Amino acid sequence: MPSQTQTPQKTPQTRTDAAVVTPAHESTAIIQVIERAALNPDVDIDKMERLLQMQERVLDRQALMAYSTAMAAMQTELPSIAERGQGNNGNYATLEDIVDTVRPILQCHGFAVSFRIQTQERGIQVTGVLMHRDGHREETSMLLPADGSGNKNAVQAFGSSTSYGKRYVLCALLNITTRGQDDNGQAAAPVKLVTPFQAGQIKQLIAVCPPATQEWFVGKYASAEQVPRSDFDKLRASLQKRAQPNHQRH
Repeated sequence: MPSQTQTPQKTPQTRTDAAVVTPAHESTAIIQVIERAALNPDVDIDKMERLLQMQERVLDRQALMAYSTAMAAMQTELPSIAERGQGNNGNYATLEDIVDTVRPILQCHGFAVSFRIQTQERGIQVTGVLMHRDGHREETSMLLPADGSGNKNAVQAFGSSTSYGKRYVLCALLNITTRGQDDNGQAAAPVKLVTPFQAGQIKQLIAVCPPATQEWFVGKYASAEQVPRSDFDKLRASLQKRAQPNHQRH
């Protein structure tokens, strides 16, 4: 009986994504092109510079993608911070409480925060820098007058404004909200409105927002003085984004 030749069955192969260039593969491919070009004596300097610029754009795009992905994941873990500090205008979340709460979460997702303090003619500018381990960073700034309330001396006024700026810049960068402490089931207190200083911050931002945003704000809050204090951080961050075409961050 003649032997039957069995046609070997093809094992299903895992689809290779050679046609789909991932950012990492894209960067590697450009580096290889640059290396080959560097060994070629016929390649001119202008072409090398264009290749290097292309690599830089790819790396920047990779860093931005990594930043956005990590930020989206981190946002689900950032809690609302209890307002345990007490000031002349009511309770607030202290810088220490904010930092102690967010530091381990930032570290887990590859983020770090730093601040730049600059003394200007119009006041003290506090700039917060949120950096990701893959290289992308975002900044936001806040210009503050020296806080001379409570008979503070010049050093105390500088320190108070700096601390205030760090708190609100950090909350804006991370979209953090604050809340009053648990009242153990007691009746809810009346809604706390923003302080005159916070209302002034909102007015400055509204002034550089598009007309549509200004109309939305008036319809929702009527005036800056009527904004609930619990809405301040989120509203300020939102207005900063909407004001970007006229009020660029540095």
